[in-house]
Amino acid sequence: MLQTADNVLEIGSGTGQHAVYFAGMMPHIQWYTSDCAPYLPGINLWISEAGLHNVHVPFELDVSASGWPDIDVDAIFTANSLHIMSEHDAENMLAGSGSFLKPQGSLIIYGPFNYHGGYTSDSNRRFDGWLKDRDPDSGIKDFEWINALAYQHGLTLTKDYPMPANNRILHFRKL
Repeated sequence: MLQTADNVLEIGSGTGQHAVYFAGMMPHIQWYTSDCAPYLPGINLWISEAGLHNVHVPFELDVSASGWPDIDVDAIFTANSLHIMSEHDAENMLAGSGSFLKPQGSLIIYGPFNYHGGYTSDSNRRFDGWLKDRDPDSGIKDFEWINALAYQHGLTLTKDYPMPANNRILHFRKL
């Protein structure tokens, strides 16, 4: 998925750990980090400590409030973000990704998903309850809803990969 990309935008870089890990493993990729403003100092810390030349200084990107950057990327990556987003934010992230990516670009989403209206595990049910207790607008999203929204925005599911701890990787490609 990412091996053939030259430039990747990460949405919701959090601490910056994914950027540093992937950029270190794939030095041919230019990795662009982004998140909401409060997370930018932590991302900067990870990047500066790693000393990698292919990870860019983070910029603010709130999928429902910020403008998307003026950069050219082959792929968008986001991990553990959709379940902490509201449905509105998730819709904006998918719409923005569909508009932002060039043809054949990839959107790669990592995290837990529900299937056919149900949880894939008891631990995901408990996790969803915890998420909603802390923020009623968050929660594990239904795969079918995400897939339909992605398709509305020109993205087609290429593969749904099972991952450890009841997580998945959804790989979409722009038509």
